[in-house]
Amino acid sequence: MRSHNASARMDLHAVIMDFDGIVVDTEGPIYLAWAEQFEKYDIAPPSMQEWALEIGTIGGLDLVGMVRKRASAAVRERIDPTFIVDTVRKRRDDLLAGARLMPGVLCWLDDAKRAGIPLAVASSSGTEWVRGHLDSLGILDRFDWISCANQPATSQRPVQAPLGEGLRAKPAPDTYLDACRALAVEPSNAMAVEDSPNGIAAAKSAGLKCLAVPHDLTRCLDLSEADSILESLASRTLHSAASLLGFAVGSKSPSAPLSRGKAAGSCP
Repeated sequence: MRSHNASARMDLHAVIMDFDGIVVDTEGPIYLAWAEQFEKYDIAPPSMQEWALEIGTIGGLDLVGMVRKRASAAVRERIDPTFIVDTVRKRRDDLLAGARLMPGVLCWLDDAKRAGIPLAVASSSGTEWVRGHLDSLGILDRFDWISCANQPATSQRPVQAPLGEGLRAKPAPDTYLDACRALAVEPSNAMAVEDSPNGIAAAKSAGLKCLAVPHDLTRCLDLSEADSILESLASRTLHSAASLLGFAVGSKSPSAPLSRGKAAGSCP
């Protein structure tokens, strides 16, 4: 963990969160859906080190190609790529039917609200995916901006804008830079919250300080490029975590119960 001089602390002007694996536990179901498909063809699922290339980006792995390459000759002949993708998506969606917020997320949203700190999402996933989950969990209105890969690269774009060519997926810095422009904050005054090497690289390349919060799929990966690492968002308040990165956080209003939406755990 890197130390910061208290006398040199900067004001925190924005918190920009990754979506998958940080706000909602989607990474586990996605991996499980693919792992089951590999096992169906008598193939060992991708290792965590292999899967790291897939987390936080688009097309990190050619998963259908991996199935075809690793399957036996007899099995390879009956592999239907379209069927595999459709089956994985259906299984993924079934697993995500009861998706909940990651521990501590609502508490951080409440902390940011009380301190008057804008919130944004920076994700390699599509707009419909991110907005759909945030809406179903009742927290879409808690975020001031949503930047997703392939959206038009403009700070004037409404959150409801359709997908299109534009922002590159992580590890490119585009989604973070877009969010900072939209919130009118300097990257150096914003804190990124990430769970993967791809996400950390994107945040750092954009000039943000980055807090890593690993989950079961990324806990074994090298997250050392982050400025600090937390076991869980539930382990510290937003103010305390920001302090680890050298930020100072003010407060606009006294503590009050603001939480709503489906969540697990209690505030520290």
